[in-house]
Amino acid sequence: MPTPNPAQTSGTTVSSWFATAAPLPSFPPLTSNLTTDVVVVGGGIAGLTTAYLLGLEGKQVVLLEDGELTSGETGRTTAHLSFALDDRYTTLEELFGKDGARLAADSHRAAVDRIERIVQQEQIDCDFTRLPGYLFLPQSGSPQELDDELKAAHRAGLVDVQRLPDANAQGFRTGECLVFPNQGQFHILKYLSGLAQAIERQGGRIFTRTHVAEVHGGPGARVVTDGGQEVRAQAVVVATNTPFNDRVVMHTKQHPYRTYVIGVRVPKGSVTKALYWDTADPYHYVRLQEVDNAGYDLLIVGGEDHKTGQEPDPEEHLRCLEFWTKAHFPTAGPVEYRWSGQVMEPVDGLGYAGRNPLDDENVYIITGDSGHGMTHGTLGPIIITDLILGRENPWTQLYDPGRVTMKFESVKEYVKENVQVAADYAELLTGGDAKTSEEVTPGTGAIIGRGPLKVAVYKDPQGQVHECSAVCPHLGCIVHWNGLENSWDCPCHGSRFDAYGKLMAGPANTNLPPVTE
Repeated sequence: MPTPNPAQTSGTTVSSWFATAAPLPSFPPLTSNLTTDVVVVGGGIAGLTTAYLLGLEGKQVVLLEDGELTSGETGRTTAHLSFALDDRYTTLEELFGKDGARLAADSHRAAVDRIERIVQQEQIDCDFTRLPGYLFLPQSGSPQELDDELKAAHRAGLVDVQRLPDANAQGFRTGECLVFPNQGQFHILKYLSGLAQAIERQGGRIFTRTHVAEVHGGPGARVVTDGGQEVRAQAVVVATNTPFNDRVVMHTKQHPYRTYVIGVRVPKGSVTKALYWDTADPYHYVRLQEVDNAGYDLLIVGGEDHKTGQEPDPEEHLRCLEFWTKAHFPTAGPVEYRWSGQVMEPVDGLGYAGRNPLDDENVYIITGDSGHGMTHGTLGPIIITDLILGRENPWTQLYDPGRVTMKFESVKEYVKENVQVAADYAELLTGGDAKTSEEVTPGTGAIIGRGPLKVAVYKDPQGQVHECSAVCPHLGCIVHWNGLENSWDCPCHGSRFDAYGKLMAGPANTNLPPVTE
């Protein structure tokens, strides 16, 4: 198992991508003030694609990333390129109508096409492949689910989707399924390495290890870094998985979930290369990653999602994935990689890309990928590029961050998630996980109530105690210890901090504060 590099991963587990690709290009931190056409905040697929597409249009672009490129959730993907959407076309049609479901299909399909075109135009060697995807039933599933989804997919314009009695895949029996032709997959780090090099060739400037503290829109649009440097621009794009510049509004419309992944050795040729998804809740998603110069490939299996910060034993989810994998894939061998990631689930099933609500018109966000980070992280930049250039885009309204979907399912989800957030604040009044730091096992963390204070206590493997406030600086929720990633996770809106309280992911934009009596 490779040793994780803190500069390359938002947790202590490490995905298979980092071990199977050359390191990404390295860039310096920002050390002086700059002026540009567009400043992009975030060095994952959404930020890099935005910078690239704007560069193609002749815009001068500066991209700022507070870690290294792909050090957030992009490096923890499973890199499915799919327009068989997780929330299903039956649900999307109910929420957005037939025209909305068709636009959702068109946009994600176009995102896969755009990735393929970029790969070809920039000659990026990233294992891009077109392949079928199979949607199959879990043991408790109903064939009616497939019937309904087939009809909805056809109404959405995916007329080549077919119903099959079985996928006839090598090494895996799906049973009844739908086949979605012409899906895709790639090696995300190889792709983004090529994209970063293309941005440089365009004249774009990339700065890493540069934390943006402030975002200002309007005529004097600019971002300000922790070091005090400013980048002035005509437009600002925040592409950081969840926006840190929006204090409240967007965080009532989407909610954070942890998802788990294992990479299992399988003999080469023992499993048909395809994408596989079931209709369970939470669902499983599977693909192959070919490994060069090895006698095996990796079967990458994800699933077992749950709300961030609300699971005392994350390891159990990895064990469940391993059990499920070995029950369904007879050739599955040892587990080579184990990791987790975070997805933002919007209350109505589709992500957000466009102007930030309640902000100036020249501040844009991309968020709420709903498990489709690769395609949403591509279609979002297409929308925003068109908005910045003043062009019409048929998807703008569908993905508008300011939209309100007043359908029963969406309202029910909105109320349910925000009631849970309200319940999480009740932890301000509880005693915590332990009474004293002596009760905390080395290598773990716990919340301790100290009078009116809540203290996040981490005891390192040598037994030294490290303390910080347990109150998330975003909106004051109490963080929870994540023993898999050695992180403090906020159950309200998904902010994450390392064991010592250093910020890893927003919407918080500062570290956990020191303990003050």
